[in-house]
Amino acid sequence: MKRIKVSIIIPTYNRGHVLPDAIDSVLAQDFRDYELIVIDDGSTDNTLTILDRYPERIKVYRQPNQGVSAARNHGIAMSSGNLIAFLDSDDLWLAQKLSVQVAFFNANPKSLICQTQEIWIRNGIRVNPKKRHQKPSGQIFEKSLELCLVSPSAVMIRRSLFDSVGLFDESLPACEDYDLWLRISCRYPVYLINKPLTVKKGGHADQLSKMKGLDQFRIRSLLKIIDSGLLTLAQKKAAIDVVKRKSAIYAGGCLKRNRPSEAMYYTQLKEISNNK
Repeated sequence: MKRIKVSIIIPTYNRGHVLPDAIDSVLAQDFRDYELIVIDDGSTDNTLTILDRYPERIKVYRQPNQGVSAARNHGIAMSSGNLIAFLDSDDLWLAQKLSVQVAFFNANPKSLICQTQEIWIRNGIRVNPKKRHQKPSGQIFEKSLELCLVSPSAVMIRRSLFDSVGLFDESLPACEDYDLWLRISCRYPVYLINKPLTVKKGGHADQLSKMKGLDQFRIRSLLKIIDSGLLTLAQKKAAIDVVKRKSAIYAGGCLKRNRPSEAMYYTQLKEISNNK
């Protein structure tokens, strides 16, 4: 049988109020050689009822609630495409998103990952990303240490890349995408297609990006990549410098919130040696 060109993975948990928009944006793509996989991460709302509306157009897998990393990894395991694309259930795509990225890979056979520009919607209103959120292209590792500059909903990845860098870290409750992009970008260029083909919606209360203390998970990811043996000396120095800054800030926040033992841990981290 002919292998599907693109596998699209939508992880979802209690997002019945927005999930149809995400699914419909995939079904409206002008590129048709794809499979759409929805991983329901133990939803307790009307998600399954909604998914029943698409009996022959999507593949649905249900799992106990384990978090978005486990859901995406489950989707990768069940997929058959040579290219993998993710779509968060509160985001959506413009109709040319897949065709533009597939054309990029056809024209650049050695490239392993690319992303598109995004349209940002916050609380129903379009907003412009700040300068610090501008996406670079190519060698982005050092530029993206401070904050995540890659969006899961905007990327397309060659399946073979996961064999080199591994999957999403299921031990991280948040910043799991930041962790994966670090593992990818320290070794491979991440290319930007300078067209806004992904609509990234925000402002709702259940977003992981609204979780308090996100820098603790970024620091964990940085420590992992520092200890991985993958970094050049320049990359390692840059990552250690960011750990020091983030740890100092996070330690100060812990002290303000009367968490002295946690503050001590991060205070010690901010003294991390460049010889680590």
